[in-house]
Amino acid sequence: MRDVRFTNVTALDSDRLHALFVRHTQPYCHEKLTVRVRYSRSSEFSGSCYYRDSRIFINLGRKNKYPYRLYVHLAKAQSNSRMWWRRACFLTVENAYELALFIYLHELFHFLVKQAGRSTRRKEAMCDRFAARVLVDHVGRRITDKFNHDVPRGVWDFQDLDALVAAAPRVGQLLLFPELHAARAARRRPDLSGIGATSVRSAEL
Repeated sequence: MRDVRFTNVTALDSDRLHALFVRHTQPYCHEKLTVRVRYSRSSEFSGSCYYRDSRIFINLGRKNKYPYRLYVHLAKAQSNSRMWWRRACFLTVENAYELALFIYLHELFHFLVKQAGRSTRRKEAMCDRFAARVLVDHVGRRITDKFNHDVPRGVWDFQDLDALVAAAPRVGQLLLFPELHAARAARRRPDLSGIGATSVRSAEL
């Protein structure tokens, strides 16, 4: 039976989404985390994190066209006596899986900040940087300006985000959504009836 703490009611493949989330949650330990992926009512995308009951909601627009360009809050905020501003940065995702991953990681960092005992106020830009870093380093996406020119990494990746959430629980071997892991392993386990005693290692993500 599929783990009730991970639910996907979109047309996206649930196993693929789960694998993405697990892979990029490591090494943080959140066995009690509940994740829901669903379609939004009207917005192109949104996300939310509820600290009290450890829930993350990921909402995707049904009519989104991909590649999809996101405006992301990455550059350091600047100000003068009259106003403040931030250099415009954009991240283009190639498909709905990448958009879901970005939203998940953004909300996950909110959760990690809370788990680490830090103040949760004014962390939106940090959450965007945490998510963007994964999309750049592990998926190969680019951070660009409004003219589609590459933004130097030093402009947006200037904080030690890992140090900020260093107190969040970690484990060496992550078991996020453990029941779903078991269900997937059972589906992949070969039928050994009549072959004799042997050992089978469950498939890894």
